[in-house]
Amino acid sequence: MWTVVYIASNMMRAKFLKEVLISEGMMVTLRSIGISHAGDGGSVEILVPELEVEDAHEILASAIAT
Repeated sequence: MWTVVYIASNMMRAKFLKEVLISEGMMVTLRSIGISHAGDGGSVEILVPELEVEDAHEILASAIAT
């Protein structure tokens, strides 16, 4: 089952964080929230398999802190 690990403010940020997770060997999918009125400006959920949630949180914490 896929689990939300982060909600990015826009698609560009979500894609960046997705690539960070993929580079660490994780499976990742993105899901837009609601309807975007400004192209890729809407919020985007970043989801990983349930078993990888803890690792994903650690990786995202490091990526966001830098």
